[in-house]
Amino acid sequence: MKEIKRIIFSGGGTGGHIYPAMALYRRMKEKNPELEVLYIGTKRGLESAIVPKAGLNFASIEIEGIKRSLSLENLLVGYKMLAATHKAKKIIREFNPDVVVGTGGYVCGPVILAASRLGIPTLIHEQNSIAGITNKFLARFVDKIAICFDDVRKDFKKYTHKIRLTGNPRGQEACQIKSDPMILSREFDLDNSKRTLLIFGGSRGAPAINQAALEGIDHWLKSNYQVIIVTGRDHYSSLDQKKLEEINSSANVRVLAYIDNMPELFPVIDLVVCRAGATTLTELTALSLPSILIPSPYVTANHQESNAQSLVKESAAEMILEKDLNHERLEEMVDRLMHDGISLDTMSKNAGRLGIRDASDRIIKLLENIKD
Repeated sequence: MKEIKRIIFSGGGTGGHIYPAMALYRRMKEKNPELEVLYIGTKRGLESAIVPKAGLNFASIEIEGIKRSLSLENLLVGYKMLAATHKAKKIIREFNPDVVVGTGGYVCGPVILAASRLGIPTLIHEQNSIAGITNKFLARFVDKIAICFDDVRKDFKKYTHKIRLTGNPRGQEACQIKSDPMILSREFDLDNSKRTLLIFGGSRGAPAINQAALEGIDHWLKSNYQVIIVTGRDHYSSLDQKKLEEINSSANVRVLAYIDNMPELFPVIDLVVCRAGATTLTELTALSLPSILIPSPYVTANHQESNAQSLVKESAAEMILEKDLNHERLEEMVDRLMHDGISLDTMSKNAGRLGIRDASDRIIKLLENIKD
């Protein structure tokens, strides 16, 4: 077993690639305060703001994603890939890490490839049930492939000997957040003893989910359970503010732009309506939360529907495709579940059975024994 003293992370483009790396970093730093870390990303990605703000050393390379259709632009991408790999090699040599970890996004391509060519142990982490194009490309070069869904094994079938089911580090982190049983009354002026539904579409909101949820306001106001709707800041500012004041002064419905501490709220929620992004599903299963999933149809390879199906087939969630979503359908499904404690309890147990609550520790152990 080799202690990791210096590590490079690379992942970017979306929070789903960045936050698992950050969660793993925090756990590794907790176990070894002397750990030295470098994060390699792009200047244009979210990582360029998130990573330095968290106090990590950050280096950038210039790279773009490969177009899925035949294109002359791919020739330029190929040139940039070579240049980025050359720069990544220089950065890696100077930092001299014990291991390099890629958590997805095209920036990982040159970084992991460079590390592999330099003989440095490498691991990629795939959060979704359908592998990203970059991780598929890197599979042949890396030492280990960490996955969160068993379904994704089919995308790495030539490299099954490298695969380990670890889960997503965000799940372990969510489980460690201290729960506040009084959060509903303290922060939302709601009843701590009532069943509560949470509807959200991600940090920026999802227009289709917002529309169905807000068209159901009259229904929610008459319900014998509580409803919290999080629209995302952009959508919230376009709503009728006077109407919002009326809704938010009701006994059981709150419409909000954003909730900063969502994982702290999860433990007191009885049912969630949301997208099926990998990080969200990781937190839901780690916390044994029942859900109605509305996968985004606008993501690569429709991977959110596949993510959702992984829970639905285990009776841990129900699903509404966006094309079938309207407020009547949503109200019917929510009412059926919120008035059926046995179904909610069964879904909760099944979600918890899928949850992996020690993902960071599993990955750390894998890194320490990466050549075994």
